[in-house]
Amino acid sequence: MASTAPEKTHEPTPGQTVGPFFAYGTTFPKQHEVAFPHSPGAIVLAGTICDGAGLPIPDAMIEIFGADADGGVPRARGTLRRNDHAFTGFGRAFTDDEGRYEFWTRNPGSVAGEAPFFSAIVFARGLPDKLHTRIYLPEDTARLDADPLLSVLPAARRSTLVATRTPDGHLAHDIHLQGAKETVFLAY
Repeated sequence: MASTAPEKTHEPTPGQTVGPFFAYGTTFPKQHEVAFPHSPGAIVLAGTICDGAGLPIPDAMIEIFGADADGGVPRARGTLRRNDHAFTGFGRAFTDDEGRYEFWTRNPGSVAGEAPFFSAIVFARGLPDKLHTRIYLPEDTARLDADPLLSVLPAARRSTLVATRTPDGHLAHDIHLQGAKETVFLAY
C-alpha cells in the first residue's frame, strides 16, 4: 500500500538556542559564592565573556566546578542553598552589562597529579548548545607542560585556557566564543 503522506518540501529548521532567558528557574542566592567571601583561602575568579567580534556578551551564564585547595573533590551539600561555610566546588554566575562574571572560590588543588583547573560551562544566546572548557591556574608550569590537553595545543591556543594571577592573588580569565582569540572548547 502506498503512503498517502505528502512529500516533504521544506528544509528542516534550525534548533533552538540556549538563551537568553537563563534567569528563569536557574538563579539562587549567593550562587557565585563557591567559597565564603574573604574567608581564609578565598579568591575571586573573574573575567569577561566575549563574542566573535570581541564585544562583551551581557546575558551569558557560566558555571564552574573545581576541587578544593587540597585536591579533594567536594561532596558537601548546599549547592543551591549556601550556608556561608561549606565549600561545594560548584558556582553559577551571570554576566553583567559589560559581559563580566565573578566568583568567590578557592584555588583548586591537583586531583590526581594533573595541573589544577576549574571545569567551566558557558551558556549564551545564539549557541545551539552549552560550551565546555577549562580554566587552569598559571603557576605550576611543569604540570601545565605535562597536562594531556594543554601539551597537544599550540602555545596561542593553550593560552586561552590559562588564567592570569592578579597582583592581589585573584584570577582573571576572559572567554572568547569565536574569533581570533577563541577559547578552546571541549567536545563531550
